[in-house]
This record gives sequence, C-alpha cells and structure tokens, in this order.
Amino acid sequence: MADSTEVVVIGGGYAGVLAANRLTRRGDVAVTLVNPRPVFVERIRLHQLAGGTHGAVADYRDVLAPRVRLVVDSAVRIGAGERTVALAGGGTLGYDHLVYAAGSGGGRADVPGATEFAHPVATLEDARRLKDALAAAPAAAEVTVVGAGPTGIETAAELAEQGRRVVLACGGVLGPYLHPKGRRSVARRLDRLGVRVLEGPGAAVAAVTADTVRLADGRELPSRVTVWTAGFGVPDLAARSGLRTDTLGRLLTDETLTSVDDPRIVAAGDAAAPSDLPFRMSCQSATRLGAHAADTVLRRIAGQPPEPVNLGFFGQCISLGRGAGIFQFADRDDTATGRYISGRLGARVKEVVCRSTLKHLAHEARKPGSLTWVADGSRRERLQARDRTAPAR
Repeated sequence: MADSTEVVVIGGGYAGVLAANRLTRRGDVAVTLVNPRPVFVERIRLHQLAGGTHGAVADYRDVLAPRVRLVVDSAVRIGAGERTVALAGGGTLGYDHLVYAAGSGGGRADVPGATEFAHPVATLEDARRLKDALAAAPAAAEVTVVGAGPTGIETAAELAEQGRRVVLACGGVLGPYLHPKGRRSVARRLDRLGVRVLEGPGAAVAAVTADTVRLADGRELPSRVTVWTAGFGVPDLAARSGLRTDTLGRLLTDETLTSVDDPRIVAAGDAAAPSDLPFRMSCQSATRLGAHAADTVLRRIAGQPPEPVNLGFFGQCISLGRGAGIFQFADRDDTATGRYISGRLGARVKEVVCRSTLKHLAHEARKPGSLTWVADGSRRERLQARDRTAPAR
C-alpha cells in the first residue's frame, strides 16, 4: 500500500488479534500480525483439550480481518531504534508503530523435578502433551494438579468428571480471587467430583518425581501424571530488546499503554504492565486492552493525544467439568462480591463466554471499532493511593 503506515502486532492471542482487527479502521494502515502458530489458540479451553472435550483452536480466517497479513514466525528481538522486528526464521519486519501482545505462560517451576516430570497446560503444545500422557496412563492412575487458580481448578474438575483420581494441591487457598461464598460453592462441586483438595502452606509442592509429589509438610502423594498450573510468566522478548519491564518481564507502559521507553510501542494483554499495576490475566481484559492499544496507535497516527485506559470488570468464569461452572460476579474494580451463578447454569454461562469471545474477535474483524467495554473510575484513585504510600527513593 503506497504511503501506508506500517503497524506490526507481536502475538496472535486474544489481545493481538483484537488489536490487529481494530487497526484496520484506517484504510491507510497496513497491519502485520506475527504469531508462531498458523491457528488461533483458544487458551481458555486448553484444559478441555487436555481432557479430550475440545480442540481449543480456531482458524484465523474466522477471527482475523482479511486485510491483516499473518506471518507465522516468532519475534526474537525488537530494534526500537531502527523500528524493526527480527524473526526466528531469519527475516526482519519494519514498522512505524508496534503493538506488543506477546501473551503469557506458566511460571517457571523452580521446584526440584517439576520441569522434568510435571506437565504444564499453558500452551497448545503443553496441552497436547498432557493429553497424550493421560491417554498413556491407566484410568485409575493418580493425577495431581498443582495450583489453585482458574486453570488448576478447571483442569482438576475436567479430569475428575471423566473418572480420574485427582488431587488438587493448592499451596494456599482454593481460588484466591473468589469471594468466600463462591469458593465454598467451588469446593462443594470438586468434592462431588471426588477431587481431594489440599490447602494451606503445608500443601505447597516441594519436589516432583516420575511417580510422586512431595509436599512442604512432608506428605508424599502417588502421582502417575502431575499437572503444573502454578505461577505466571511472560516471554522475555521485551527485556532482551532493551525495553524496561516489571519484575516479571511485562512491558512497562503509561496509562495509555505506551511503552515508557518509546512512544511508537504500545502493549496489550498479559504482557503489559501499565503504571506497574497490571490488570488481572483474563480474556476479558486481553481483548479490551488490545482494543485500547489499537486506539492509542490510531490516535497517534491521526495526530491526537491518546487517552488513558479505563477498564471495568464483570467477574470471573470457571468451568467445573462439562456439567457445572461458576460465574463469580465482581465490582468494576475487579473485587469479587458475594454474588455468583453456579451449577449447570454456571456451565452454560461459561460456554457462552467462551463462544462470545471468538464472536467478539470476528465481529471486530468485520466491523473494526465495534468492541466496547464498561469503565472503572477508581483506577486513578488506586494509582494515587499507591503513589502516596510508596516509600521515598
């Protein structure tokens, strides 16, 4: 396209696809999406892939605007000074603006034996390997799921519903985000499925072997298959490229999602840390942050000042097998309330959320700029309160 503005989007997940689609609002913007896989991964269904109830992938033709060029490769370095992206395959892309939506994965398992013997479920490849490991294990074999967040709960429930003998090692409290009322509802469902839930510091995993899990309090659990869902991590691409990040490696940005180092780079999704106060990991925040990142780029192209992000939340969805689920309501500041939907209705709500997330991406591809979201006016107040109480440097 002659005299077009080149925008490269790194990462083809929920945030990256939404951003790429929204950027096509302008006919003079050429958008390139860089992603290591030729298919879109429904990350919120990876536990279903492991359990054999869903493939967890979609065709990019169904969710990506036709004008977006898909490059199946991995970014290995961002050259901010030269405005280039080096690719693993040896090529280089130039850009006028860059959207950093590199996504996230599981945390690095620094527990002895975890890397060798535990199966993560954070990527498509991880989930497929876990599925194979489960298929190779006897139906009565013990399975230990490590981590009590949504992924751990969903994986434990999915496998237990199929008759697996599952232990969920929390290493803390079950479902830390949940309100106590919602947490009790989840615990009841897991109990009905036969999941043995181990909470508290003593249930933290100290070591993993090929057939056991040792806990901090000395207990040893037989475990033919161990699933690791604890922790949080992001690719080190930003840090390797000399851009400032938070302690976990998320790109540091201001409230417009613009990198603190370069006004031509914006971030979205799990890999973004606006004002060093990142939003909770979720497809809800990823899509909205992707949209806002695109709006920031488009406003800069138009010579207008970008606006600060203003994102409110509804809650958190967790599937509890195919027969039940929970929707935990939250205030707009993402604080869980005592209201929730559970049981079969909760399962239907979760399925609607999963399907509607793809529909949001597809609709934005057809009608860029259509996605809207609720606002949360308290974020500025929380930032100000944090800054007032921060120790002097």
